Amino acid sequence: MGKRQTWKRLIVRQALRGLDALEGQLNPLKRKLREDSYYRFQSIDEVRLGEQLGVCIDANRATVDDWLRLPGISIHQARTLVELSRTGVPLTCWEDVAAVTGLGLPQLQAFGKMVKFYYYDPDSAILPRQINVNRVSAGELMAIPGMEQALAQRLVYCRQRFGAYKDWLDIKHRLQLRPQTIARLVHYLRF
Repeated sequence: MGKRQTWKRLIVRQALRGLDALEGQLNPLKRKLREDSYYRFQSIDEVRLGEQLGVCIDANRATVDDWLRLPGISIHQARTLVELSRTGVPLTCWEDVAAVTGLGLPQLQAFGKMVKFYYYDPDSAILPRQINVNRVSAGELMAIPGMEQALAQRLVYCRQRFGAYKDWLDIKHRLQLRPQTIARLVHYLRF
């Protein structure tokens, strides 16, 4: 009885592997999306297939890599969209994206519903407001929950003395911060 169940399980597993291989051959895009979460779509048809497979980009939380997944978006346009979102300019529709990028509205609307335009309340307690660590004063840093005055002063002093911070690794190395401190600040500071 035990050997018989083992054989059944083996046959079922082989059948499932065969189906997965067949599906991968029939739909190579699905395999590519499974292997590479930042796959860059090559055409509008691929975008539509990606949308059907559940790929979604939040316009107001998208990274440069997210925007670059869409065909026809340049790195300069993607950076501009991300920086606007980070500074608090909401993207509410395709017309906003067209105005920022200079791309035609019909070209952007062809991306369908893959890009979602969610609204985020800037005064929400759930989503903290990010401030630019390279432009903020020690007093403004003190508004961050759990920020110690000594750390706020060190952040400003090192920035003024040695220049603007490049990224989180730069801050960590300059100030010798513990990973727990970085984790606490990462949602409140940007560059």
